[in-house]
Amino acid sequence: QVQLVESGGGLVQAGGSLRLSCAASGRTVSSYTMGWFRQAPGKEREFVAAISRSGGSTYYADSVKGRFTISRDNAKNTVYLQMNSLKPEDTAVYYCAARPSTIVFLTTSEYPYWGQGTQVTVSS
Repeated sequence: QVQLVESGGGLVQAGGSLRLSCAASGRTVSSYTMGWFRQAPGKEREFVAAISRSGGSTYYADSVKGRFTISRDNAKNTVYLQMNSLKPEDTAVYYCAARPSTIVFLTTSEYPYWGQGTQVTVSS
């Protein structure tokens, strides 16, 4: 079983940038497809980005495409989410998730392992 810990959240002005990190322990992260999801107050948790085990394939929600970049460093057991040109509507708790598979899934129900989340607040 893998344990996930997110970090890097905070308060930023619109147009700014943040980089989230997800550190994995317990099992090597290279065995897992990884995803980032977010949940705003009063809304359901939604897909943001996902990356294959090797890092060769990435997927993004339309709302963040061109602004966010998911990457991974399997040697450091860490996955990242670089967020640029942030908007107030990006405000949410961001969660890292892992699934032990070669197929990349884009839905919350397919990921059995989750971190505790990190708050991102974008002010206008």
